[in-house]
Amino acid sequence: MSDLLRASDAERHHVVAVLGRHASAGRLTLEEFSERAAAAYGARTVAELAGLTRDLPAEARTWRVPRRRTAAVLALALVSVLVSVGLLFGMVVGFSDAVYGATADMVARMGSGCR
Repeated sequence: MSDLLRASDAERHHVVAVLGRHASAGRLTLEEFSERAAAAYGARTVAELAGLTRDLPAEARTWRVPRRRTAAVLALALVSVLVSVGLLFGMVVGFSDAVYGATADMVARMGSGCR
């Protein structure tokens, strides 16, 4: 029953774009493309449009990461960066505490030896 639906201009333009990609890939000659494009622009139903690409291979779908997975990966990356920065900060603070403590000890020793 959906084949009897009237085709929209957007659907016609989409089919012509698909035909153009197949022509550029060498699956259609320029003459075949012209004939099918004219038929697409004159098509009234979705079935007519479907018939124009029926003998062509389906286009490969572009792969993309689902949005939920992308958010999870970004959150994990952020946590990793924060943990790394925290560890680095802890090492810097620990090192500076050690240097300060050693310096304070040296100053105390020097001060006690000078008397």
